[in-house]
Amino acid sequence: MSSLLSISKLTMEFGGLTAVNEFALELLPGELVGLIGPNGAGKTTVFNMITGNLVPTRGTIVFAGNPINGEKPHRITARGIARTFQNIRLFTDLTVLENVMVSCHFRVRSSFLSAILGLPGYQREAKAGEEASWDLLNVVGLPHLAREKAGGLPYGQQRRLEIARALATRPEVILLDEPAAGMNPAETESLIQLILKIRREYGLTVLLIEHDMTVVMGICERLKVLDYGHTIAEGTPEEIQNNERVIQAYLGERRLA
Repeated sequence: MSSLLSISKLTMEFGGLTAVNEFALELLPGELVGLIGPNGAGKTTVFNMITGNLVPTRGTIVFAGNPINGEKPHRITARGIARTFQNIRLFTDLTVLENVMVSCHFRVRSSFLSAILGLPGYQREAKAGEEASWDLLNVVGLPHLAREKAGGLPYGQQRRLEIARALATRPEVILLDEPAAGMNPAETESLIQLILKIRREYGLTVLLIEHDMTVVMGICERLKVLDYGHTIAEGTPEEIQNNERVIQAYLGERRLA
């Protein structure tokens, strides 16, 4: 099976600082892979390069057979790569439903003039977008909060809303940046089930950054470990759990749980 996302020698330099050094990854369709490491290891920088928020200093990123180095974020999203953010980015003054509808609007083909004039083609697309938004809120368990302001949601529900917004762009690959951050154990277990559900029902490929080892060890099929921008290990969760270099760099103790 050929890779859906292929990354080679990906490097990001800021002045004299190398934040990520020759990162490589082959992501197969349907895989669920974790990217872990200490704070400041370069994980989010990798996400930012994949999604066009940063232009790599060098290296290649190929998605579905096409190079995407240096493309604008909206073009990469249109190709089929969506993401959530470590720091939640919602339209806090819009309702939960409106937040998802904004992302659904990304796929609207009608012209701006059609929207202004309220032409039938645009109205059909707008109605379809609203229906799709309701469906996604059902998927992430938030339909009862559809009319609430997004900024007033508890942290865990905001995380779920971000996932719904990412799904609204109809991705093939979804990048989740610390989705369990700030969640209690019950919310974390619910999140694990949600990630497995959307992967299964939408046929998604998932790349996950996470510090919560309950999530990482519970759902990831394989892991890559970064430390100071360098890949120090990769393998199954069991292999990583017993890797001496990972233990020293990432935890400083004899276990990863």
